[in-house]
Amino acid sequence: MPSDEEKRLLREALERKKAQNSSGAAHLDGRGKGQRPHGSASHQQQFRRKSG
Repeated sequence: MPSDEEKRLLREALERKKAQNSSGAAHLDGRGKGQRPHGSASHQQQFRRKSG
């Protein structure tokens, strides 16, 4: 079982980690990478099982 000193150190490290993650930009105002991630349906390749 962790001692009180270890618990305090872990709690401080977790708080530092949370502070680092929350300080960055969330990119919520931007749009996604692509509007059509798989291209048009007419150009999609068909995969068929080998027969034989």
